[in-house]
Amino acid sequence: MPEPDPVIVDALRRMGVVGAHARPPMTPLAGGVSSDIWRVDLATGPVCVKRALPRLKVAAVWEAPVERNGYEWEWMREAGRIVPSSVPPLIAHDSEAGCFAMGFLDPAAHPLWKAQLRDGIAREATARAVGDRLAAIHDATAGREDIRARFATDDIFHAIRLEPYLVATAARHPDLADRLHAIVSRTADTKHALVHGDVSPKNILIGPDGPIFLDAECAWYGDPAFDLAFCLNHLLLKCLWTPSATAAFLRSFDALAETYLAGVEWEARGAVEERAAHLLPGLFLARVDGKSPVEYVTAEADRERVRRTARPLIRNPPATLAAVRKAWAESLPGSAQ
Repeated sequence: MPEPDPVIVDALRRMGVVGAHARPPMTPLAGGVSSDIWRVDLATGPVCVKRALPRLKVAAVWEAPVERNGYEWEWMREAGRIVPSSVPPLIAHDSEAGCFAMGFLDPAAHPLWKAQLRDGIAREATARAVGDRLAAIHDATAGREDIRARFATDDIFHAIRLEPYLVATAARHPDLADRLHAIVSRTADTKHALVHGDVSPKNILIGPDGPIFLDAECAWYGDPAFDLAFCLNHLLLKCLWTPSATAAFLRSFDALAETYLAGVEWEARGAVEERAAHLLPGLFLARVDGKSPVEYVTAEADRERVRRTARPLIRNPPATLAAVRKAWAESLPGSAQ
């Protein structure tokens, strides 16, 4: 059993989760590159504690402000008010250590969406539920000046999303730099709703009452199209991880996009879709040439397939998500539809 982390123990005491002299058993949990995550076993049952790291655990130098932990906590509180079952049970936050405690969710009853997709389990109902909840959170926070003021995290969002994904990719593809920098500027200047910023299958548990969102470290009041594009990007990439489920991944892409766009009420649906369609090829290319390449795309032939699809779409931005999906499907063996 690992020794309890003294910083986490002190934070638990300040939060009133444990007594002044308690040293509960703690087990580090795997999976995060931006935070330390611990399971803490209390007499009343296990809890999960998350603390932000100043430097992310990736090959490239990638630093980020640790105060993002507080914004993550606030995003979860806000999302929990809108869709209560969309976040874990929240316990307490400690700003001194930059960490918070939440309920520990049994993996047997809350499988990770990424693990399901890896195994070829791509249910349209799950994708629709993710799209529905994401749209509900965006809609409830759209046009809210109070929330915009609380989540004025432009610097953090640039440091952990726009720079490592799009700006870093522009440096690798100088001929596309103007296009990618324009997407960065447009995204940064668009202020419509509360954005999660990391809507990835690795951050979504499929619970008995629907999808549960984790890891909102990138929380920002900005462009909701980023969340939509970021999540759809993963459904395209999974075609390279589990090729046998390609058709199901593409159906899930359609289901998520259609359900999300049906819930857009704060602006014209076409406007959100167009921004997402412009973002998506840039994010797609970023997962092979940015600072956070996806770990399962390892073959150079697959990376080249991503580049061949993304680069023309960045040069000539599509107006619809279906156009991006079509270009990718046609690039795959057998032209999977």
